[in-house]
Amino acid sequence: MLTSASLVLLMTPGLALFYGGMVRGKSVLNMMMMSFGAIAVTGVVYVLWGWSMSYGSDIGGIIGNPFDQFALQGAIYDDAGQFLIDDFGVPGIVGVGFQATFAIITVALISGAIADRVKFGTWMVFVALWVTFAYFPMAHMVWGGGLLSGEGPFVIGDAAPIDFAGGTVVHINAGAAALVLALVVGKRKGFGTEPMRPHNLTLVMLGAALLWFGWFGFNGGSAFTADGFAGLAWVNTTAATAAAILGWLVVEKLRDGSATSLGGASGIVAGLVAITPAAGSVSPLGSLVIGVVAGGLSAFAVGLKYKLGYDDSLDVVGVHLVAGLWGTLAIGFLATETGLFYGGGVNQLAVQAIIAIVAIVFSAVVTFILAIILKATMGWRVSEEVEVNGIDLAVHGESAYEGISSGSVIKEVRA
Repeated sequence: MLTSASLVLLMTPGLALFYGGMVRGKSVLNMMMMSFGAIAVTGVVYVLWGWSMSYGSDIGGIIGNPFDQFALQGAIYDDAGQFLIDDFGVPGIVGVGFQATFAIITVALISGAIADRVKFGTWMVFVALWVTFAYFPMAHMVWGGGLLSGEGPFVIGDAAPIDFAGGTVVHINAGAAALVLALVVGKRKGFGTEPMRPHNLTLVMLGAALLWFGWFGFNGGSAFTADGFAGLAWVNTTAATAAAILGWLVVEKLRDGSATSLGGASGIVAGLVAITPAAGSVSPLGSLVIGVVAGGLSAFAVGLKYKLGYDDSLDVVGVHLVAGLWGTLAIGFLATETGLFYGGGVNQLAVQAIIAIVAIVFSAVVTFILAIILKATMGWRVSEEVEVNGIDLAVHGESAYEGISSGSVIKEVRA
């Protein structure tokens, strides 16, 4: 479990590389800092009240009591001073570490929707507020015995909500938030009229590789013990991701004439996202189906921003929301015990649809409220001059490619 937690933590620096390569060279450091900032803020907040809000005593089926185990008091040792052990034989403090990494990567995902144009300080405050009011309640509702869990009201017959490793908690949650935030913040200058191509596809591929590697901790670790269940999640994760790459590349080739490296990297993420909620409840064959559909769907979905006019810079909506929704709903068809295609009827599909809708609405409403408050107080946008000239130098005082782009070294030489 410690290895799995470490793998999941690695995903956020991997995301920094993935996102960093996708933006223009003048804002790569800012993009990467948004991921590292998410690690810093969430790592502190989770220890203080995040764990308690996620897994503390229930309040209305929505949150855990933040004061139950504030600063992890009572979450580490029992009354005799021995380490608390969970039902899987894992020390409770290990579970805290594992769950903290999920909160970190979830909020970091949102940053891709607002690349190139927001104040770093506003982002850091948003991270603290969003994990507190959106992520922790969602984690409690799904995994902490709340409204969207098997103990909640959305159980129909023998079908209870299934979210193995975060289809609702992570991907639908982050995807819905990304859409709302992109709408509130507004478009980049030149969106739709100027080319905004990835500046370094090598970084994108490296980031995708690290995300895939880390995802084995994400899904395999969610079995909470090294057994056949974890092995099934591992194989399903591999199968779905491989199929998603093919699904994305086929769509690209037929639509655009080229199967691109960016498409391959994006297909990796789409497959990983889709199999996340289903990794423990479907067969490897079902995983192949989930993956290939996720790759194809997301390849189409990333173009919606141009048709609908919202600037989701790095396709968080097209990949995480769309593939997360598909993976959550696919359980209703492909779960080997309760799925429609396995004779289970429509109950599981209905349950999955309900929890997906609730997750979207909850995340969207909370994010909108937070985004509007921050817009009215701190403001979201950097100045037009900073956006045009490069956010790295203006905000962070440095350039990713000194001597190549318009960084301080060039200015010093000219002076």
